[in-house]
Amino acid sequence: MKKAIIGRKIGMTQIFTENGTVIPVTVVEAGPCVVLQKKTIETDGYEAVQLAFGETKERLMTKPLKGHYTKNSVEFKKVIREFKLDDFASYETGQLIQADVFEAGERVDISGTSKGKGFQGVIKRHGQSRGPMAHGSKYHRRPGSMGASSSPSRVFKGKKLPGQMGNKNVTAVNLEVVKVDVENNVLLIKGAVPGIRGALVTIKSSVKA
Repeated sequence: MKKAIIGRKIGMTQIFTENGTVIPVTVVEAGPCVVLQKKTIETDGYEAVQLAFGETKERLMTKPLKGHYTKNSVEFKKVIREFKLDDFASYETGQLIQADVFEAGERVDISGTSKGKGFQGVIKRHGQSRGPMAHGSKYHRRPGSMGASSSPSRVFKGKKLPGQMGNKNVTAVNLEVVKVDVENNVLLIKGAVPGIRGALVTIKSSVKA
């Protein structure tokens, strides 16, 4: 992984190119993040960088977390995420990482928790088609065959059934950074990004780039 940062989804809007084309974009507050710790092979068995993001109050911190921040001389933050970066050696504890780590035109992967939809049926959850809606039909919005009685006499694993929809970790891949607002620490990402307004997201260099 080349670069990474923690951010917060602000919402969606649109911008216009010079020739008048409309581009739908998601506004993401990217950082500022602080390098909280560097994991090394000697002490931890692997190399990684711990980033901290978001303001919080000291009284909301647990005692172990307070000690972790104090030990590394870093101001208390709300969120900690860990990334394995290619240029691990170039990072130092206490270093500030801002939105300008990315540039317009770069491709990124953004991970976040999708909107929770609650318990849903197969039509909404999996996009299946309904049965006939006439009065004689007894099969309107049901999930389909559960398996024949004699063979296979069971429901196959992985059958699409009603259940909890959304509220899962989702990654939108190969999204384009349309604009970087360094002054306000904001990235404009082309298209939709997982999560509700205000949701926490992680932005990483695309694996497909």
